[in-house]
Amino acid sequence: MSAGNAVREWRTRRRISQMDLAHQVGVSPRHISFVETGRANASRNLLLGIGESLDLPLGARNQLLLAGGYAPAFTEHTLDAERMRPVKAAVDAVLCGHAPYPALVTDACWNLVAANVGCVVLVEGVDPELVSGSINVMRLCLHPRGLAPRLLNYAEVRGAILRRIRRQADVTAAPDICQLYEEVSGFPAPVAELSEAESQLYVPFRLAGLDGVELRFVNTIATFGGPLDVGVESLAMESFFPADTATADHLHRLDSGRRLRAVADDYPQLLDFISGQ
Repeated sequence: MSAGNAVREWRTRRRISQMDLAHQVGVSPRHISFVETGRANASRNLLLGIGESLDLPLGARNQLLLAGGYAPAFTEHTLDAERMRPVKAAVDAVLCGHAPYPALVTDACWNLVAANVGCVVLVEGVDPELVSGSINVMRLCLHPRGLAPRLLNYAEVRGAILRRIRRQADVTAAPDICQLYEEVSGFPAPVAELSEAESQLYVPFRLAGLDGVELRFVNTIATFGGPLDVGVESLAMESFFPADTATADHLHRLDSGRRLRAVADDYPQLLDFISGQ
């Protein structure tokens, strides 16, 4: 795809007119039109300005530059790279400090990057195939052989997850996220259930523990501020907080009895992702 076609597609996706975009980047609407139709080549600075104005993900800005014949402007490192040591230290601090409550880190498509030992309560009883190799958190949650049978408010959680994936697909136009949405939205839909949404402040994560205890969580999501690296921008830290004292007490009992670690040992593939072992 040419740079001009990419600019037009992103501008249309963001619902911004040529005039508004031209005003934001400091050129004439005529020049934006010429860039989009291929009658004029965009400079590197103009493409960077367009990427900023359209709030493109850093990876998409790199692709826009490449389409224009320029080198990428933003690096891309994995969490284990030497330059990512400060980022990894922050991730490990959050994950370890949050235990025994579950916390995990995912990339832009919700593939698991790191987790703490508290996450084992989320994988007990799931098909081992779903936690081998690359682990996709959204697939794990909604898969019929994943967490779906243990989710006591599956319809609510499914709706919240699908909205979240669809929103990200709309914002990023990333093929892997679009494919993930098609996959998980095709999992069996839940039987209609009474919703408590009108009386709730958030969608709780209600999970049936294998020992008969109901676990209730509220989750928060944190990202790194001011990212200038594609890898850093893609990381999201999701923390699950007990929504009641029964859940908190149960997790502390499991932790003090080393039960969490024992369960983690039953999922050797998961151990590769657990921080602070």
